[in-house]
Amino acid sequence: MPITEESADRARRLRELHRPGDPLVLVNVWDAASARTVAAAPGTAALATASWSIAASRGFADGERMPLEEMLDGIARVAAAVDLPVSADLERGYGADAAAVGASAARMLEAGAVGCNIEDGLPEGDPAGPLRPLDEQLERLRAVREAGERAGVPLVLNARTDALASGLPVQEAIRRGRAFLDAGADCVFVLGAATVAVIGELVEALDGRVSVVASAAGPSLPELAAAGVARVSMGPGPMGAAYAALRRLAEEASAGRPLPADLAFRPS
Repeated sequence: MPITEESADRARRLRELHRPGDPLVLVNVWDAASARTVAAAPGTAALATASWSIAASRGFADGERMPLEEMLDGIARVAAAVDLPVSADLERGYGADAAAVGASAARMLEAGAVGCNIEDGLPEGDPAGPLRPLDEQLERLRAVREAGERAGVPLVLNARTDALASGLPVQEAIRRGRAFLDAGADCVFVLGAATVAVIGELVEALDGRVSVVASAAGPSLPELAAAGVARVSMGPGPMGAAYAALRRLAEEASAGRPLPADLAFRPS
């Protein structure tokens, strides 16, 4: 997909949707059909892909075990299916160094996305883990920002830290988050921020530029808005909801019970 002025407009629109206290709520998608389904829901202003879901839909495990070409194809299919801004989950950036991560971001822009997640966690079992050294991660984030500048797209960088998810204290998530923002990130995605108290501490320390994952077991969407976050996503949860419904349908059919009216639903 060629990068045009419309790409820049979509990036600016996506950035404007990040409002602390009135967050952008993203129902993550993984293919053209899921993208069109979510985009057709009233109030949907943007979409985000979930790397776990794209990988699962193609028979791969998450964690960059799927080739970059497959990930980019999944992103491109989502972006081509809708007229909304799309933010892509690029995991660790699909690159051994900052230059390679910047190249991945450039190809993501060509695929049609105008924002991305980049995480600081290292692969499971990496002896240098659980987190990438901060100076290396900042180089990667700067490379992503520079890729957008070269393309003429002010891409929205949602920099993820796995500090809390790795069992480190909230102060480490804040330290990394502040550095991410200074390096050009628009928002800090704190995986593992699961209570209103912790989220409130992050929001205060990071000027509200905080992104979190919502789940049925965590704070509600109104509670997250009241805590002051700027962005809420759901990761692989929407795929889980869709396939749980499919599993229930299979069970009902096997048992000979009445079939649901949802069988008549088709994506837009």
